Amino acid sequence: MMSKKLFIRGAIAAALAAAMISPAMAADGENILSLYAPKDLKGVPALPYTGEKVTFTTPDLLPGSISVDPIQGHVGEKFTLTGKNLPANASVTLTWSTATGAWLADVQPNTVNYRGLKYEKWAAKLATVTTDANGGFTYSAVAAEDYGGPHDIYAIVNGAAVAKGGYQINPDFKMTPSSGPIGTEIKINYTGIAASLYGQGVVALWDNGYAGMGSGLWTRGTMNFTIRASGKVGDHYLTVTNGFGPRYLNLRQSPVPYVAGSMKKFRVTKDNGLIAPTINYPDSVAVATELRTTLSDVGVNKASTAKATLDATSGYVGSKVKLNVTGLSATGTHKIVWATVVGNRVNCPTSSCWVYAGVDLGTATPTGGAFSADVTVPDNLGGWHVIQIKNGDQIEAQVPFFLKQSIFVYKDKSGKELTKGIALADPSPLPESRDGSGKPTYTFKEGEDVTIALKGVGWTQFDNTMAVVYDNNYVGYGCGFNSNGWVVIHIPAVGGLGTHIIDLYPLYYTNQPSFANTPYGMLPALDYRNNFPALALGYQQPSVHFSIKIVK
Repeated sequence: MMSKKLFIRGAIAAALAAAMISPAMAADGENILSLYAPKDLKGVPALPYTGEKVTFTTPDLLPGSISVDPIQGHVGEKFTLTGKNLPANASVTLTWSTATGAWLADVQPNTVNYRGLKYEKWAAKLATVTTDANGGFTYSAVAAEDYGGPHDIYAIVNGAAVAKGGYQINPDFKMTPSSGPIGTEIKINYTGIAASLYGQGVVALWDNGYAGMGSGLWTRGTMNFTIRASGKVGDHYLTVTNGFGPRYLNLRQSPVPYVAGSMKKFRVTKDNGLIAPTINYPDSVAVATELRTTLSDVGVNKASTAKATLDATSGYVGSKVKLNVTGLSATGTHKIVWATVVGNRVNCPTSSCWVYAGVDLGTATPTGGAFSADVTVPDNLGGWHVIQIKNGDQIEAQVPFFLKQSIFVYKDKSGKELTKGIALADPSPLPESRDGSGKPTYTFKEGEDVTIALKGVGWTQFDNTMAVVYDNNYVGYGCGFNSNGWVVIHIPAVGGLGTHIIDLYPLYYTNQPSFANTPYGMLPALDYRNNFPALALGYQQPSVHFSIKIVK
């Protein structure tokens, strides 16, 4: 006999399926934005040299020459330019070829799609020199913190190139510290990431296991990131190299042999036991657009002059926010509604497969065209939503709100915290209850089923998914759309006795819908703090960090 609990869940699923028979909310048309580095983004090097853009013509035949010594090196190293056979006693502008990178995103009222990236090439003024009576010059420079790979250097006289040379920036990688106990935060600085197809990404490997990836797109060829030391006491090896998603292993035979990277040794000194769970958000930065998901003019009363404000623009599931509304012309009871979507990405062969939905947050009756109300953020999908004030079916005012991802906290009946996010899995095959399931613990026997529980996971291609890294080995991902933001990830406790590290990172969801030319899809984004495109859209996708202990 089917249990009552299972029957109720099946009924809910059937009702949802019936709702999805209605037409899916597909994009009305592409709205692809170029997302450049936000002006207040930290860790972005200055434009190379003077930063001044130079335009010039390039004749087929250049009369002069520029020799460069050495012809390659790392960021910050010196090189010398020697020009010959240029016009005598002439003012010469030296240029440095560079680029500006931008992420591409299709921003729709009901979702945001990841559409890849681009580079715009240009020439920066390196310096101005004056040739001698023989048409020669010598100039010493330092390699700018810029994209890696070859950089053309031109000599310009009267708006036309008269000579050409070049300098190659090679990758360089620094690691701090070089030893420490399990869980030590290892800071990596990697420079010389190229602005080219196979040179634009970075891959990090821990003992040949894939720890994650990143890019130097916004940060001009520099990537700063952190991983945590894991594994047995003893020596471990961190490899950081350029890679276009998975690591490209025969780089020396490729068109870009200069992106090979290097390996460094880290010594795990001891196991100090469990490390408290943490969640780390990137800094807020200036946004590129005011477009927000679920924010549209459909159903808006065009004659309404009402305004809605919140005392906080972001928060977590269950947090309180003060809503203030003024300028209402209609009287009587108004509904307060949380605008969201319902659906998933998996069951749709084409387009999107979700519909708009509303969650009632309460009612209010205005006095003198205004009211204030305390609103509780619902247990829902994360990301950008709109709180609407409705008179009947008409929206009188609306205001965006960002629901941040959070770690689910397991508590006892008295409200005392037991664990954050970690539990021994319930053996039942049923979907996990939204108020938690399993036995809260950080201690497991080898092979037992560990669950990781999160709230407020979103539905766009930038916040739909979290990548899971176990002892610096990428093992898979969890998705929050079909479960309405409540994510319970299952992984086995393996690796022998002692403390084990579990890290979660944002990723670029590229499975459905899928688009061409979208690199780095479905991989841990280690540089989520300053190279993740959703930052420019007001998203704050965190990394989440846990530890467990395996015992006999």
